[in-house]
Amino acid sequence: MALNISHQLGVLAGTPIKSGEMTDSSMLSASPPSARMMMSSKPMNRNYKSHGTDPSPPMSPVLGATRADLSVACKAYAVESGVETMEEVQRTYKEGGIVEKREGGGVPVFVMMPLDSVTMGNTVNRRKAMKASLQALKSAGVEGIMIDVWWGLVEKESPGTYNWGGYSELLEMAKKLGLKVQAVMSFHQCGGNVGDSVTIPLPQWVIEEVDKDPELAYTDQWGRRNHEYVSLGADTLPVLKGRTPVQCYGDFMRAFRDNFKHLLGDTIVEIQVGMGPAGELRYPSYPEQEGTWKFPGIGAFQCYDKYSLSSLKAAAEAYGKPEWGSTGPTDAGHYNNWPEDTQFFKKEDGGWNTEYGEFFLSWYSQMLLDHGERILSSAKSIFESTGVKISVKIAGIHWHYGTRSHAPELTAGYYNTRFRDGYLPIAQMLARHNAIFNFTCIEMRDHEQPQDALCAPEKLVNQVALATLAAEVPLAGENALPRYDDYAHEQILKATALSFDQNSEGEKREMCAFTYLRMNPELFQANNWGKFVAFVKKMGEGRDSHRCWEEVEREAEHFVHVTQPLVQEAAVALTH
Repeated sequence: MALNISHQLGVLAGTPIKSGEMTDSSMLSASPPSARMMMSSKPMNRNYKSHGTDPSPPMSPVLGATRADLSVACKAYAVESGVETMEEVQRTYKEGGIVEKREGGGVPVFVMMPLDSVTMGNTVNRRKAMKASLQALKSAGVEGIMIDVWWGLVEKESPGTYNWGGYSELLEMAKKLGLKVQAVMSFHQCGGNVGDSVTIPLPQWVIEEVDKDPELAYTDQWGRRNHEYVSLGADTLPVLKGRTPVQCYGDFMRAFRDNFKHLLGDTIVEIQVGMGPAGELRYPSYPEQEGTWKFPGIGAFQCYDKYSLSSLKAAAEAYGKPEWGSTGPTDAGHYNNWPEDTQFFKKEDGGWNTEYGEFFLSWYSQMLLDHGERILSSAKSIFESTGVKISVKIAGIHWHYGTRSHAPELTAGYYNTRFRDGYLPIAQMLARHNAIFNFTCIEMRDHEQPQDALCAPEKLVNQVALATLAAEVPLAGENALPRYDDYAHEQILKATALSFDQNSEGEKREMCAFTYLRMNPELFQANNWGKFVAFVKKMGEGRDSHRCWEEVEREAEHFVHVTQPLVQEAAVALTH
């Protein structure tokens, strides 16, 4: 799937934890240098395990040869454990695994697939591992999976020539297992950021056009070009072999619809439309490639290509201030500055809070909204009456959230300040097209983040929840960093229940879905898998469930044992 900033900052990694170094009420981590300030400074082992009594049972060695099918796994368990009938095993599997959605509650859980699930040769990557992994996920009760459908893989050879290769096989796997699919139309480049395990460039013919006209790339005030995604300034210009970028995106989605029409609405239940770098509706204001930006820098405006500047010039003339149309702010600092380092973003007399600042930020953010509107209009017409939902991903930019200017959000295109709600206009735009607002950093807590950078992910999630409530648009969530611990799971449960959104008395509202980042070998490790199974079960029970974690994990114990061979097969296969 498309990557968000928090994932790009790096996965959890750290030194082994000594006994007593961590409690259930404080989960801290170490991270790569680029993300070191994102989490608190106390180290945490990547495979975090709460001290004290662990309700998850210890896993025994692999039971003989690895099994490729859950029924075989159940049979093997029955022989070894003395269970006399397969009916008893299957009953345990059903009760402990598949989560039956109760009426009036529960949030379905999807799991993101690896970025390289389809190879550059358009085949399923690690086919055996993929099959075993999908079977394990299904057995745990997940609703489905999220898959990146890369523009740079499918239409890489020539304009209008689509090779769905590995995607056809992968989607058929999901169908056979009864897994639903969130398909991401990934019109961005993969690679160059922490967490990007592969490099998937834009289609070669697009790269050729950008090479001929470098102004098609997002550009900062120092002339640095960003090639992750075609600049929105060129949205309506026929610059890609006679087609506009928006037409290219529409043609791609239409070809996807026509090729997979037999799966739409049944297996494929959601289309997430990529609208920028990492698949998010934003400008590439904090690029990590080549060390340009490091957390928690404010980033930089990305509107200095000639097409964007042409729009700015016209807007300034229409506003009656033509002198404001030649360039963006020149006093907004550099990528790694903090707000108070700059004249434009500082809290007292900052340019952001002047007439000029309001003019520029309104134009800059409106360009992004117009970009989203164009692509959503196309997506809505293409997928109308197919039974699929449309969603758009918004970045969770939580650093410097406690400042007045919210500088990192402004450079990304979200006109959100202490005095202005920047997420309501986005939610209203999505509502006009019946689209889902997908948001990240759902697992984060304020105190885990560096407070000198005034990070506040919980407050940010709360603001977004209120905006979607006001706009009457569904809200879905994702975790930003890979997390396997109960502490993160509990925060996700709290956030997805939307118990903090100040609904009117008696009204109950939950996120419409949660997508878990990401399927990998760590997820299938014994302790992590047991906690994940309990987490999925708890999510399925909904906000009205008051059962404690220990009770849910005890119920999951038997199921974890039953599916042990299958899960071990998935873990082993993914590491080869």
